[in-house]
Amino acid sequence: METTTRVLIYEDNADLRASLSQLLAGAPGLVMAGALGNCTQAEADMERLRPDVVLMDIDMPGCTGIEGLRRIKAVVPGIQVVMLTVFEENDRVFDAICAGADGYLLKKTPPGRLIEAIGEVRAGGAPMTPAIARQVLRLFPKVPRRAPDESPANLSAREQEILGLLVEGYSYKMIAADRGISIDTVRSHIKKIYEKLHVRSMTEAVSKALRQGLT
Repeated sequence: METTTRVLIYEDNADLRASLSQLLAGAPGLVMAGALGNCTQAEADMERLRPDVVLMDIDMPGCTGIEGLRRIKAVVPGIQVVMLTVFEENDRVFDAICAGADGYLLKKTPPGRLIEAIGEVRAGGAPMTPAIARQVLRLFPKVPRRAPDESPANLSAREQEILGLLVEGYSYKMIAADRGISIDTVRSHIKKIYEKLHVRSMTEAVSKALRQGLT
């Protein structure tokens, strides 16, 4: 039996909310849990609609997307929240990551990539557009690189390569193509990276890699 993913959209622009709903409702394996114009009742929405993934507009009246993200993570930490924004703003990116965002995409992200990103975040990934990933790199202090013969956190050479690509914003599919391996192999490597870094999400892995200079 195919597993379905329930998706909830928060977006105050009615036209965009409708187009996103139509796109996701027609995607295999996705079910629309709801589409709302604000997140002022985020806690109640989680209990009532029970989404697996939330697509969260970062700028909404009454309650910002970042505040909505904090509320959701406070009551149901396991729900994955992907932020959607128009602009690539450093302060917003940093605030969203600190609040526990599981991904960060621009609203102009192509439809196919958006659907792919939902699959990635459900598989433990942290989808980001390359432009956002570059900003994330700049948000963390630079740490002196280790000597080539050192293996931080006991990561293998291949695991360090893959972690480096994740930091650069590569998707699972892009990593597989870049390294000439299957997506299943990528997932296997990432699972081992999680175990060795003692993290549970891609956001945590990327954050730890940047803070400790692991790539």
